[in-house]
Amino acid sequence: MSECTHDCSTCSQSCGDRTQPQSFLEKPHELSDIKKVIGVVSGKGGVGKSMVTSLLAVTMQRRGFKTAVLDADITGPSIPKAFGLHDKAMGDNNGIYPVMTKTGIEVMSVNLLLPDETDPVVWRGPVIANTVKQFWTDVIWNDVDYMFVDMPPGTGDVPLTVFQSLPIDGIIVVTSPQELVSMIVGKAVKMAEMMNVPVLGIVENMAYYECPDCKSRHSIFGESHIEEVAAKYGIQSTAGMPINPKLAAACDKGMIELFEGDWLDKTADVIENLK
Repeated sequence: MSECTHDCSTCSQSCGDRTQPQSFLEKPHELSDIKKVIGVVSGKGGVGKSMVTSLLAVTMQRRGFKTAVLDADITGPSIPKAFGLHDKAMGDNNGIYPVMTKTGIEVMSVNLLLPDETDPVVWRGPVIANTVKQFWTDVIWNDVDYMFVDMPPGTGDVPLTVFQSLPIDGIIVVTSPQELVSMIVGKAVKMAEMMNVPVLGIVENMAYYECPDCKSRHSIFGESHIEEVAAKYGIQSTAGMPINPKLAAACDKGMIELFEGDWLDKTADVIENLK
């Protein structure tokens, strides 16, 4: 048996000195008011997680709630571009203030702090994780009903930091139709279970393409597996989003707040009914 370090968080042994697990939750800024925090996760990159985050924030804002987006994808921040934000976040002695979108959604992202939005973020894991924490502790979020946290893909350092440091009320898993998705979704779902965070729903992006002329649907990336994946992991809410050139163009032009579509309405219902 190795010598005791008196650090129970790094030890798997059971002894008389073991203490109860310590909470790693960080307190928000004293001037912040945040009611619900929803994480948006994916097992792999390139499935449209940031777009789904943006659409959910816009949808809930349209329902009369005050929403915010904390962009925790530090090395691949795309939230500001989707909303057409180019102003820099400002601060004073009280703290840092998020940037407001045209419809009043509060946003904080590393791209709102960099001198040039194309500058790469070449930081090591601990620095990135601490930056995410500071977006929670140092930013003044004003009377937010629903905060959406756009997490980086996978189950690494930053998602773990978000799960441990922020009071996540539930997560939405974003995926795509490929066969291997079941395994990847499983990893994200099991990580949430380990952190005692409920999975509120699965959104399958790029689920189909609808012909604008005949309105027939085509499964470009293969047949959907979302229902069987949801059933396997006991997830009640599912949603399918199409391959939509207009939606992609809206993101590229920073006009996501003008989108038209009801694909995420059921997912929004689940979020709105969250106790």
